Amino acid sequence: MNYSDEQKRNAFKPIKENPIILDFTGCRYLGEIHLILKEKFGLPEYYGENWDALWDSLDDRFYSDEVCNINICGYATLSKELRDECAAMLKIFEEIQKEKQNVVFKIIT
Repeated sequence: MNYSDEQKRNAFKPIKENPIILDFTGCRYLGEIHLILKEKFGLPEYYGENWDALWDSLDDRFYSDEVCNINICGYATLSKELRDECAAMLKIFEEIQKEKQNVVFKIIT
């Protein structure tokens, strides 16, 4: 892998949606949740697929003053076990929203 390829691999990808729609409908595994997060937030290839990595990535992701709306869909369709596991994700979203006034998370039923 040359330097340019490695830079692309390690870079955040542009977010083309606003609002960003995180649709978890039909997800049965935590890995599916992380794949959606990685894709929709344009996270780098090295994203660690854990809650600490999500916090670190989102904390670095939203640094401009541009308002970014994130709609969370299908959360209620997740199994109780998966919702329990994803409670940490919602907490991260809440903390990011408090820290970065331009980012708004909303659960859509």
